[in-house]
Amino acid sequence: MSPAKTLVQYAALPYRVVDGHAEVLLVTSRETKRWILPKGRPEKRLKAHEVAAAEAFEEAGIVGTVVKDAFCHFSSTKRLKNGHELPCTIKVYLLKVKKQVDDWPEKGQRERRWFTPGEAAMTVTEAGLIKTLLDFGAHWV
Repeated sequence: MSPAKTLVQYAALPYRVVDGHAEVLLVTSRETKRWILPKGRPEKRLKAHEVAAAEAFEEAGIVGTVVKDAFCHFSSTKRLKNGHELPCTIKVYLLKVKKQVDDWPEKGQRERRWFTPGEAAMTVTEAGLIKTLLDFGAHWV
């Protein structure tokens, strides 16, 4: 049996600065309602950071400036609709939020909320995402 193929997803780490302190935006996953970063699979017509920005708009209704180089990456598992899990590498791109819209493609399917990086790290469940949020928060101390 061949080893499982590792999927790649591109995630946005949406943030804003309020009174000199960073806040990050998380969304809920559609099925389990866990707090996560907006993310999606590679698309032929878009570069990785463009996918991250597009997913941030679709899943959270936010628009901003995305950094072209990944902030970090971490290993995760992708739960498929059939219940199987596949190994997945999440590449994370910083997105400085300029605007939040009131109506967006997945509004009825997800919740969005701003957190301090520390609050976000205590809210999520994936070890790699916890480290990512804490590393991001360390830049603003």
